[in-house]
Amino acid sequence: MPKKQTNPIDVQVGNRVRIRRMLIGMSQEHLGDQLGLTFQQVQKYERGINRIGAGRLYDVARILNVPVNFFYGGLPPDGNETDVSLPPVMAFMSSGEGHKLAGAYMKIKDTRLRKRVLDLVMALAADDEQN
Repeated sequence: MPKKQTNPIDVQVGNRVRIRRMLIGMSQEHLGDQLGLTFQQVQKYERGINRIGAGRLYDVARILNVPVNFFYGGLPPDGNETDVSLPPVMAFMSSGEGHKLAGAYMKIKDTRLRKRVLDLVMALAADDEQN
């Protein structure tokens, strides 16, 4: 049996749900409870495996305190473009590691120390590109 293809727009909407949920510190379980779903169903929505219906998307927007059009941000208005991959910053923030790193970085109050951390990360990235 062939594997079900995900729709790029469903993936985009799911990624935006994940990003917003993580930014406000909400677990998949809590969002699922608010929607009357299991956290596994929320996972499927966030991966774009299952499509979020209009009424459910409205509920998600209300719970996450964003307008419904937030989930479609970055999509071409004419719908002709099929590549709706996340910009690198959004992809980073939607990953668990990116979210934790950004949160930890923002907790550093000393601006000189934050600059040094940034310099370290940039040096590591440059070193990785050379190898």
